[in-house]
Amino acid sequence: MTTSALITHEECFTHLTPPGHPEQAARLEYILKALEEINLLRVSAPMAAEDDILRIHPREYINYLQDAVPEAGYKSLDGDTHISPGSLTAAYRAAGGVLRAVDLVVSGEAKNAFVAVRPPGHHAETQTAMGFCLFGNIALGVKHALDYHSLKRVAVIDFDVHHGNGTQELLWNEARCLTFTSQQMPLWPGTGAEEEKGKFNNIVNIPLPPGSSGALMRQKYEALVFPALQKFEPELILISAGFDAHEADPLGELNWSTKDFSWLTERLCTVASNCCEGRLVSILEGGYNLEALADSVKAHVKKLCEA
Repeated sequence: MTTSALITHEECFTHLTPPGHPEQAARLEYILKALEEINLLRVSAPMAAEDDILRIHPREYINYLQDAVPEAGYKSLDGDTHISPGSLTAAYRAAGGVLRAVDLVVSGEAKNAFVAVRPPGHHAETQTAMGFCLFGNIALGVKHALDYHSLKRVAVIDFDVHHGNGTQELLWNEARCLTFTSQQMPLWPGTGAEEEKGKFNNIVNIPLPPGSSGALMRQKYEALVFPALQKFEPELILISAGFDAHEADPLGELNWSTKDFSWLTERLCTVASNCCEGRLVSILEGGYNLEALADSVKAHVKKLCEA
């Protein structure tokens, strides 16, 4: 029986952010420690090729990032997003980790996968780095599954507390991908209203009010996500796994518990089992309370292993 895969790379630690920045290397440290004793197929994330990145980002954007890399310290790309000498290498590892995970799961070498990488990706737009993100990792995974592996239908689930504006923009015209995204509203970046539906009604936005609990999330997913996801019959499910909807997270105001992430993971694995032989790839996005992040990721990965 195939096992769940964990894809990561030590160079993801070399993306450095200023002291006090929430998207810090310690996030990955806490996650990997929490997963130490779980039986996983452990795989090193390769570097994505430039041709891979060019599937979703233009040459001038890659050149812009390359030119922005400082010789030392940090450079600010915007108020929140910083680049250090190791950042671009880390970003290529993060993107490559997603591609490798898709390869492993589509080929059947792993039953599912968790990609523990940074910088995250779901805020990066076609030509704009933002929200701690440089490359649109999950959108790249979608294009790889569709165009390289010739899958016909792929689904994305994004449960980060912040709306995945980059994923939405990059997949707005992609009729072969159905994207479901739940997020706190109002909250940065301000996108993610219900009327934002994509060119082909291929995007489902589920705004959640500040202070709402996991009970509302469960209700919304039961009504709006699972039936439509099952009907779409994806051949692969990709998750933007942000854990900042946790009640202890400093950047959001949703009150989910670790048990809520566990429940959601289990339900998504059930749909994957019904639709696509369990093929599912989960990719780390947000989550900034280190203890809550580690606990939630551990619960998430345990459910992937049990699937």
